[in-house]
Amino acid sequence: MYRMRCLTALRELALPQGYIGAGFLRNAIWDVLHNKPSSTPLNDVDVIYFCRQSEKERDAELERRLHDMMPEANWQVKNQARMHTLHGHNPYESCEQAISYWIEKETCVAVKLNESGRVEVLAPFGLQANFASTLSINPRYPRREVFNTRVKQKDWLKIWPQLSLHY
Repeated sequence: MYRMRCLTALRELALPQGYIGAGFLRNAIWDVLHNKPSSTPLNDVDVIYFCRQSEKERDAELERRLHDMMPEANWQVKNQARMHTLHGHNPYESCEQAISYWIEKETCVAVKLNESGRVEVLAPFGLQANFASTLSINPRYPRREVFNTRVKQKDWLKIWPQLSLHY
């Protein structure tokens, strides 16, 4: 119910290429594969969208609007049209291209609820690795030190002990 409410709130904003990414879907898959009786709590709900004309202040405004709709979620909103500057990449052309540079292959996923109520998934590497219980470094932009730090800090191998690391 919580995830569906998040997806419904996002749909209300009608953002261009608006999705909820990363752990929102990744963790849900891993929870099911580990037969968890309840969902692992999310640190945040990562909303992504793509708009070349949007200023950084717009992200904060969108976070406020989402918070007003669903205050129990820790909303984090980022326009992916600006994210290339953090890594020195050429400008991204879409949310799909932008998330294809995230640290872990299994994290490069996003989901939205379309106007007809159907769930749409964005997964530049597919979902096979997610369902294989792997945790892999992104082959497109491998940053081993960042990957290892995130695996350790986030305790993924303790939360989901059946995961196997792949470099």
